[in-house]
Amino acid sequence: MLRVGIIGVGAMGAKHLENFLDGKIKNAQITALCDANEDNIKRYKDKFDNNVKCFKTPSNLINSGEVDGVIIATPHYSHPELSKEAFAAGLHVFCEKPAGVYTKNVREMNEAAKKCGKVFQMNFVMRDFNRFKKIKEMIDSGELGEIKRFVWILTDWYRTQAYYNSSAWRATWAGEGGGVMLNQNPHQLDLMQWMFGMPKRLRSFCYFGKNREIEVEDEATVYFEYENGTTAVYITTVGEFPGTNRLEISGDKGKLVLENGKITFYNLEMSEKEFNKTTDTTAGPIPMKEITVDYEENSVYNCQVDMINNWISAILFGEKLIAPGEEGIKSLSISNAIYLSTWNDDWVDFPFDEDEFLTKLNEKIDSSTYVKKEIKAAKGGLNFHS
Repeated sequence: MLRVGIIGVGAMGAKHLENFLDGKIKNAQITALCDANEDNIKRYKDKFDNNVKCFKTPSNLINSGEVDGVIIATPHYSHPELSKEAFAAGLHVFCEKPAGVYTKNVREMNEAAKKCGKVFQMNFVMRDFNRFKKIKEMIDSGELGEIKRFVWILTDWYRTQAYYNSSAWRATWAGEGGGVMLNQNPHQLDLMQWMFGMPKRLRSFCYFGKNREIEVEDEATVYFEYENGTTAVYITTVGEFPGTNRLEISGDKGKLVLENGKITFYNLEMSEKEFNKTTDTTAGPIPMKEITVDYEENSVYNCQVDMINNWISAILFGEKLIAPGEEGIKSLSISNAIYLSTWNDDWVDFPFDEDEFLTKLNEKIDSSTYVKKEIKAAKGGLNFHS
């Protein structure tokens, strides 16, 4: 049985803990918990025997000798620092998204993971969704042909002012490190690079405090260009209701649309390029079939269980990871570049200047409304309140 500790027993940490309590996690047991808020731990203490140790600081848990691996479910800034400390102690790491707030620190985390050689997984749970696995399969197999363009409209993130008022660190540069791109969208940014690869460059337009009284962005529109000629538009906000979640992918062999859980493939009988070369018509149409793509839906709750079980099986039995931790830097690179493009009012090419980004982020932190002393001193490195 793998011994596991959870650092941060607030929102996501509590969900992981409940999955252990419900017997959904195999070949592992919780042996340690840590949270600065004692009430978060007291909620569960009577459900464990005395073999579960409780700690007030991450360092004490990490160096306790009570665990073989840790689940890190803390605010964004602390992810790289806690992961690096865990790797230094020879522990396996399962880390919540995003990998961090800025890529320079995450790059150091990846180096520590490589040096340690332990199993490192990011909780990019949407990679386990059957709908996205099916879409990736269709892209990788060439069923869609060469990808020309995709558009993702993600405006179903509706959040009220009460949500942002619920914690002082929320939606601040010093406490959270960003807004809708860093909080709500990391899973989708990860899916983008997982399915389409990394972009060549982007141009973004972020709007800060447009819909809510917050200092970070609550709306963004981004234009992407890829080395192979693919272009993309990404639109997201927390300020619209009802919202839309629609992914539209245009390929040489047709168009795929994912919306409301349904995948529709408009499959061309002849590729667009071939039709264009051979037809005498001036505007088409190209003969096609409208196909509803079959897949077995799975819930986010089941996928969360899958992710933890996959991490444990990778440690114990060498199973392939669903979301290797080192890949967390890719989606973070995209969100960092989105901020940098808006701040500079210009295009950003990949790879971008990580030092420039960090300098500008620190300027935002220094003027942030969230002035918690330890975050100001360490740029968020060790704050771990859930």
